[in-house]
Amino acid sequence: MENTLRTIHGVPVLMCAAKGGTIGDERDALDLIGDATYQGARWVAVPAGRFAEEFFRLRSRVAGDIVQKFANYRLGLVVLGDVSAHTAASPALRDFVRECNRGRQTWFVADTEELEERLKT
Repeated sequence: MENTLRTIHGVPVLMCAAKGGTIGDERDALDLIGDATYQGARWVAVPAGRFAEEFFRLRSRVAGDIVQKFANYRLGLVVLGDVSAHTAASPALRDFVRECNRGRQTWFVADTEELEERLKT
């Protein structure tokens, strides 16, 4: 399965396939950014299961590096799926997710319906 461009409420979103390479560093993020830019996306939705475990351990700095790379290229990043097991194990990650969801750069959403609702505004 490949990444597909989908327009949601007039916003082009690159929907990443559930199966594919693990996203674990800035190089992997740049591959997605390149694909998204080529296709004209403004947001990239990545299934949570595609991220390396280090992404969910904030002290590794992987999440910060990846989020910053998307911000540098002015692309929104959506982590799509259930991350509750990770947030239950880490108060710092829970705070990070909450802060991200308050902004307009990075969102953690449970499913595509929640993403569609967020993009309405």
